Amino acid sequence: MSVLNSVGAVLKGKGASPGATTYWPVIIYAALVATAFLTLVPIVWMILTAFKSAPEVAARPPTWWPREWHPENFVAAWNFAPFGRYLMNSLIMAGGISLLQTVTSALAAYAFARLQFRGRDLIFLLYLATLMIPPQVTVIPQFILIKELNWVDTYQGLIIPQAFTAFGVFLLRQFFLAIPRELEDAARVDGATRFGCFWRIILPLSGPALATLAVFAFLFHWNHLLWPLVVSNSDATIPVVVGLRDFQGQYGTDWNLLMAAAAIATIPTIIVYLLAQRWFVRGITMSGFGGR
Repeated sequence: MSVLNSVGAVLKGKGASPGATTYWPVIIYAALVATAFLTLVPIVWMILTAFKSAPEVAARPPTWWPREWHPENFVAAWNFAPFGRYLMNSLIMAGGISLLQTVTSALAAYAFARLQFRGRDLIFLLYLATLMIPPQVTVIPQFILIKELNWVDTYQGLIIPQAFTAFGVFLLRQFFLAIPRELEDAARVDGATRFGCFWRIILPLSGPALATLAVFAFLFHWNHLLWPLVVSNSDATIPVVVGLRDFQGQYGTDWNLLMAAAAIATIPTIIVYLLAQRWFVRGITMSGFGGR
């Protein structure tokens, strides 16, 4: 509603007629509904295809609604490959990366937001500039490094190289700057150390921003393909997004089983988002990414 109110205020400031101001919320809502519909179309298609038979999937022209429902496709997809192991690998990888990114980003963001040292702003800008480097460019140097450390096909090889993020530092720094310095000054007068201020004041007040970063990191790395595809080469570490390749054979693809497996793979991300939805929305708004 704040966005709609802002649009109405702008229109009034420009001398728009009351009728035009009344119609603008309807137009905006219609655009949002259309966008949401277009976003949901692939998801609905995936779910419906998961219930179809193989001949029906290959039929031309394609049909939306299954003629016969085949819920056994989900059981077949689960047994087609060690799918449970793939899901566990993804949970360990995405969860570990989310935890480490949150910790390292919070420490770095606090330093850039509160500590005074020579070249701080320049270092921060250089750190942000790494966001412009495509991740494909750093794959080979990172792989050579983990190969020298004997981390190929290990959890640490999947997690440690992805444990740092400039985006997370930027997100948390923006939030930390909004916290009044007087709270820390009062704590320092009472004898708190710098780390004590960070631990007892900054972190408890930053729950929404920390949850936002954790959700972003979990969702991104749950669906991340390139790095796990390079590092993992056995079922012991292959995450689910790489494991979906098992449904693509040399001479064809079991699309109904692939869609069933993909639907199963999306369940953990939906659960994580629903559990952190309240914190996620607050973090987006309070960190400056909500259009304020």
